[in-house]
Amino acid sequence: MHTSSSTWAFELEQLATDIRTRLGKLAPARLRFAPGPLPEPDTPMPDEAVQNVPAPSANELDAASELAAKIEDEKLRKLVARAAAASLAKARSSRTF
Repeated sequence: MHTSSSTWAFELEQLATDIRTRLGKLAPARLRFAPGPLPEPDTPMPDEAVQNVPAPSANELDAASELAAKIEDEKLRKLVARAAAASLAKARSSRTF
């Protein structure tokens, strides 16, 4: 089987016995991993999924800032607050009621 790098090939070779055990009767007699071309994903991400990201409201920004307030590192605190605000906005937009 092809992997994206020799590092992955090595790691998977180390786990080959465990992988075969987990596959049970479906397991081939031997597994071998080597770097090589990987198949293309079956379904590419639709462009609209990226474009339909809602902007966080003022309340969501405030809530996110409050959640991240105890983080001492300023850069990390801002990143966490931004991620939390985006998550809150997405949750709001995904509600079906």
